Amino acid sequence: MSNDPKISEKRYPAKTPRSIVENGEAHFGTFDAPFENLNLLDCKKPCFIGLPAFMKRARLTEWEAFEVNMDEGSLISAVYNVGPIGFSIFVWYEKAEKKIYAWRNLVPVKRAHVAKQLISDNCYCKTKKSEYSIVNDFLNGKAQCKGYTKGKSGEFGIDISFERLSPLANGVMPLKKNKDGTFRNPLYSEKDFFKATGTITVNGKTYKTNERSVGIIDDHKGFYPWYAHYDWLTTMGKTVIDGEEKFFAFNLTRNQSADQYNYNENVIWLEGKSFPMPPVVFTHKDGKKKTDEWYVRDEEGKGIVDITFKIEKVFYMPIPGIVYYALPYGKIYGYVTDPDGKKYVVDGMVGIGEDKTTRV
Repeated sequence: MSNDPKISEKRYPAKTPRSIVENGEAHFGTFDAPFENLNLLDCKKPCFIGLPAFMKRARLTEWEAFEVNMDEGSLISAVYNVGPIGFSIFVWYEKAEKKIYAWRNLVPVKRAHVAKQLISDNCYCKTKKSEYSIVNDFLNGKAQCKGYTKGKSGEFGIDISFERLSPLANGVMPLKKNKDGTFRNPLYSEKDFFKATGTITVNGKTYKTNERSVGIIDDHKGFYPWYAHYDWLTTMGKTVIDGEEKFFAFNLTRNQSADQYNYNENVIWLEGKSFPMPPVVFTHKDGKKKTDEWYVRDEEGKGIVDITFKIEKVFYMPIPGIVYYALPYGKIYGYVTDPDGKKYVVDGMVGIGEDKTTRV
């Protein structure tokens, strides 16, 4: 553990309780292993004071995302449960062409299963034109994704296995603070960095993994407020560290955590190591949504995080007046610094982001 005052002690992993909620109250903090029981629906008054119990399920947003970065392209795929709707999504960015191929498969919420936990439960979503499955085996540091889909972008297939490279990043954050200083609206997020092995096929062209291919799983469950927003940026791959190419990734997010210093999900991953990061702020060039650059800095301006994200292509999935969702792909430049003061330069690495606002 570092003595760096910019990193809260609560950002270093504690022993994981068996259940995320006990006696009606969520455990907030950073944890060292997957939860056996992600029982957020057992929260008392998880969203708004006086919220009827029958509305808890409708207010819970869940997804598990399976993200892959290869030399030729980057993939974001996921199974979602949002209110009455479930869906699977595949978004492939072909780097040489700078072209996005995307597929989304909507189903009633009961037909899109998001895993109840990552130890032994799995994700799946099936329609007439698609099938998606994530097999979770996180106690052994493994996962696998298989699936296919058809649509306006053509045909897509995936068969990728993951093996963990770094310690997990598992946290529970409060999105609201009560008048008495206690917290509510828990948001759980576990993110893991993996070596990827297998194939992705787009319109008959098969892309094979190599020694540089990696992936991230993002498991996510939370009670978002009626108006919600977050910005997110990740990178994954290899970069030069101490004169040698090594596996490296980070996750940087600015969400509505009611206490950013103690509860955030910012992390650096190295092979066999991970480091917590301080709160960050996102700035979009000229303050516009549809912009070609983002800037990410540490909240206190201490030069710990200094990232420029140069966007090459954006996938949009908006619902006018309800959801604004942008998924940009591109490259990042700059550096991040671990709690011991070591700087990691990330110039030219892949950048994948999200800019999401909901009014639901």
